[in-house]
Amino acid sequence: MQPRPMRADARRNYERLISTARAAFMEHGTSASLDDIARRAGVGSGTLYRHFPTRDDLLHAVLSERIDGLLAHAAGLMGEPDPEAALAGWLRGYLDGAMSPRGTSTVIIEAMSARWAATRLGAAAGAIRDAVGGLLERAQRAGAIRTDADAADLLRLTNAIGVAAERAPDPAAYADRMLALLFDGLRTR
Repeated sequence: MQPRPMRADARRNYERLISTARAAFMEHGTSASLDDIARRAGVGSGTLYRHFPTRDDLLHAVLSERIDGLLAHAAGLMGEPDPEAALAGWLRGYLDGAMSPRGTSTVIIEAMSARWAATRLGAAAGAIRDAVGGLLERAQRAGAIRTDADAADLLRLTNAIGVAAERAPDPAAYADRMLALLFDGLRTR
């Protein structure tokens, strides 16, 4: 059974809420006030909660394009001839997105926990973990990366870099330096 299409005004409200939430999350981080987002979008709180019953639902809607992009990027890198470079490239791209909006790294780590498993954001975090897991396993089979690391560990470490980079004067440079240190510890040679 297909969901009914939204009325034009409901569709406009939905899109305005996502756009406003994206801006609020960029400005205040992912813990921005939902009531403030509704007010800034020019709708009532009831309209926000009708479209997005939970913060998780709104975060998922705001991050869904980025999540889809990460999953597609991982799939595309599975054919990369250098498995270590593929893994490093994906993690760098992941960090670029995880640092913006501020707090995204923390949200994704929290969404990996069992408490979030039944949510849309939890399912997305699981898909991200599986995608990086495929790249990690490929690099491990090639003998480039230690076999005692798993995808969840790697995402937690990468997210920790993202959280720390949010507070650095030059987040991108800091993230690059920390990723280099991470890979020095992961390499078998």
